[in-house]
Amino acid sequence: MPNFLIAALAVVAAYLVGSIPFAVVSSRLFGLADPRSYGSKNPGATNVLRSGNKAAAALTLLGDLAKGWLAVFLAQSFGPEYGFGQVFVGAVALAVFFGHLYPVFLKFKGGKGVATAAGVLLALDPLLGLSVLGIWLFVTFTLRYSSLAALLAAAAAPLLAFVFWGASVMVPVVGILAMALIGRHWANLQRLMAGTEPKIGAGKKASVKP
Repeated sequence: MPNFLIAALAVVAAYLVGSIPFAVVSSRLFGLADPRSYGSKNPGATNVLRSGNKAAAALTLLGDLAKGWLAVFLAQSFGPEYGFGQVFVGAVALAVFFGHLYPVFLKFKGGKGVATAAGVLLALDPLLGLSVLGIWLFVTFTLRYSSLAALLAAAAAPLLAFVFWGASVMVPVVGILAMALIGRHWANLQRLMAGTEPKIGAGKKASVKP
């Protein structure tokens, strides 16, 4: 099989992995309402947490993070065998991330990508991933605004990537992730500025499916 076809199949596979909606999967496993039916209607860990089920939210977070990490890890591990370099890894990273944002399994209406982006960054460079994740966790647990934490972490990611890597081809990849994350949180930013953005734990709990 030609190498370009292998690369294309790998990118498609990464997109499909990114499309797995762990928020919906975990909600069904725990007998909860579809996360697209309450709160922000976003199929992500923060919205699942509004159900009051911390285990379901944790499973969503871990699943979304793991799929981003796994796709990039596999690209890094097996890409060199076919002569694929950083451009290939970057393409896989973007594919799994945008698979989460626009999943084929949810009619292209996905989550906001914070956990999946974190998984991607952890696979690309654990120090970068932990630094960005640290910013997100600090803001989340001190101010209790998940959206503000995501915006600040996203803004910091490409700057930190440049500090750690210099003029690497992967810095623009991180920049694209950051811009997409900020774009997905644009409505949240407007609510933050208006003082109407809800804090974590402030929403009404979702009902359990009958």
